[in-house]
Amino acid sequence: MNLALIASLLLAYAGMLGLCLGMERHWKQLASPRLPAFCRRLCAPLGGGLLGLSIHAASFVWPGGMAVVAWFGLVSLGGLALLMLLPYAPRLALWLPAAGGLAWACVYAGL
Repeated sequence: MNLALIASLLLAYAGMLGLCLGMERHWKQLASPRLPAFCRRLCAPLGGGLLGLSIHAASFVWPGGMAVVAWFGLVSLGGLALLMLLPYAPRLALWLPAAGGLAWACVYAGL
């Protein structure tokens, strides 16, 4: 499987998680109450930036317009995974991008 495809999916999931954490309801559900409020306000722009990086990674896999269509599919897949994880395993939903990024880096490095 293409590593750029996996990177695009991980970035799409992390972007959707960032947008989710930008909402106060999900922030209370997932984040520590000791964190300051400005961290929550940073999550939405960071999520949008991660979605932009996701479409950039998708452009390495597919050409032009096909990359945009595939990116919408990857965002939908990442959003569905987040939607299914939030009620049942909220802490897993929070740490999944970090674990996936670590696994991606290990595969990329050939370990």
